[in-house]
Amino acid sequence: MDEPPALETLAETFALSPFERALVLLCAGVELDGRFAEAWGRPTLGVALASLPDPHWSALAPAAPLRRWRMLELGGGPLTSASLKLDERILHYLTGVQYLDERLDGIVGAPVEAAELPGSHELVAAAVVEAWSRDDMGSAAIALLGSDPAAKLAVAAAACHRFGIVLRVVEAAAIPAAPAEQEGLRRLWSREAMLEGAALFVDCEAADSEREQAAARFVEDLRVPVITAGATPLRGLRRPVVRLTLAKPTPSEQRALWERVAGPELNGTLDGLIAQFDLGTRAILAAQIQAAAGEGNAGVRLWEACRVQARPALDDLAERIEPVAGWDDLVLPDAQSELLHTIVAHVRHRGEVYDAWGFRDTGGRGLGISALFAGVSGTGKTMAAEVLARDLRLDLYRIDLSQVVSKYIGETEKNLRRVFAAAEESATILLFDEADALFGKRTEIRDSHDRYANIEVSYLLQRMEAYRGLAILTTNLRNALDQAFLRRLRFVVEFPFPGAAQRQEIWRRVFPARTPVGALDPERLAQLNVAGGTVRNIALNAAFLAAEARERVGMSHVLRAARSEYAKLEKPLTGAETGGWS
Repeated sequence: MDEPPALETLAETFALSPFERALVLLCAGVELDGRFAEAWGRPTLGVALASLPDPHWSALAPAAPLRRWRMLELGGGPLTSASLKLDERILHYLTGVQYLDERLDGIVGAPVEAAELPGSHELVAAAVVEAWSRDDMGSAAIALLGSDPAAKLAVAAAACHRFGIVLRVVEAAAIPAAPAEQEGLRRLWSREAMLEGAALFVDCEAADSEREQAAARFVEDLRVPVITAGATPLRGLRRPVVRLTLAKPTPSEQRALWERVAGPELNGTLDGLIAQFDLGTRAILAAQIQAAAGEGNAGVRLWEACRVQARPALDDLAERIEPVAGWDDLVLPDAQSELLHTIVAHVRHRGEVYDAWGFRDTGGRGLGISALFAGVSGTGKTMAAEVLARDLRLDLYRIDLSQVVSKYIGETEKNLRRVFAAAEESATILLFDEADALFGKRTEIRDSHDRYANIEVSYLLQRMEAYRGLAILTTNLRNALDQAFLRRLRFVVEFPFPGAAQRQEIWRRVFPARTPVGALDPERLAQLNVAGGTVRNIALNAAFLAAEARERVGMSHVLRAARSEYAKLEKPLTGAETGGWS
């Protein structure tokens, strides 16, 4: 035989004594050959002690290999007369049948196949192999850190393939928290890992703090190869941990992968894709498959497929806004409009300026594109964000600060870190509404709450400066924001309350082309001293009133709608605003 018999491998792997090995063989013989049962009867420890060579009582001690690794099952009654039965997984192993112990089904996943890696990821896989080569593979845990879960799994699979072992995955959520259940799982998996020659990939990417603690307790006493994956290492581990950080493939590696999967016909669009989307290997392959199934321009299909691939990470953390407004819908003074076009230019050409023109080499700070939209409610701040997203063909996500800000110390920064990390793949436009709720003026430190409130402001500044996309903050109260905070924003756009000429233009554009309108007078409608958001509410209400009356939208409908809107705002509708209306 080219390889030793399974019985010899089992005895060597679990350090069985000759007597323990003979016990296993005896119990296997009874299961596989009826002549054993005729000759030996029911296997018991007493029979084995009296009949097998080199007997020792400790063979069935709870800490001895046969009991510790649950190879033999004991029947009831006194120990010497209790029946001995070989565990089914061990029996099949001895006969050459390999499978995952059924008690691990639903907890541990199928083996992960190795795939080709980018060069930078090959180096990380080699570092894992090197760590295992220098170690006994049990004393140190490997912690893969970074923002790309798929890449970490691929690196772990490649490292295991190089080392000649199998990789299986367990989600942190599947690890029991109860000590007794956890110890049972630990022993069962450890035995399986030694039988199969396997490493365990503990996925903590989506785990909350309670699940992370359970995973840490499980990993702490696991003395078989283990790799953990998460944004941060598991806390509280006393065993050695080899920490390896995994970045996304470099731009040159992404280009090589795009060229391999998409072909040379996309060379003209690759610069824009690589500058905008920081995708991992698996996401690039998925985007290409999705784009290939569509029709129309290949570059446009691929761009949209990349947007879709980058969405899932943020969908659970923020609200995605589908942009419908365009430049023609936005009524602003020339200075503000020009500033918004400048923001578009910064986002669209940042790859060329930062990388091709060398500005990234001068320092990484300040490369994030951040903007503050300030103005009273209804002046078009959110609409302007939609216009930018539509022009740039990027997703727009609105961050609900009520879900981000936490009263517990450190939780706000943790929530912000999750948001920015999830948005990095596509450099999504992030819209923080009512930013003054979180980013007000830093206060004099009187207690620990003041100190941590200031830390939250500083943390957001750091993340916005490092974020590769566009982050927009909106506020109704610019004066409430910290001046140091304002100085570190690249753009500040004031949205003024619209004057009569601007209101007149808003009224001209507020009704869609398909709306049946009568003799509307934009000049008289502009007498209503309200912002654009209120104009839209009045127009919408007037449309419903006209629809109910089976009439075209006229001045009378707008007047009724205006009275209703003013009452809602607890604001008087003056004669000067409605003078000359019929």
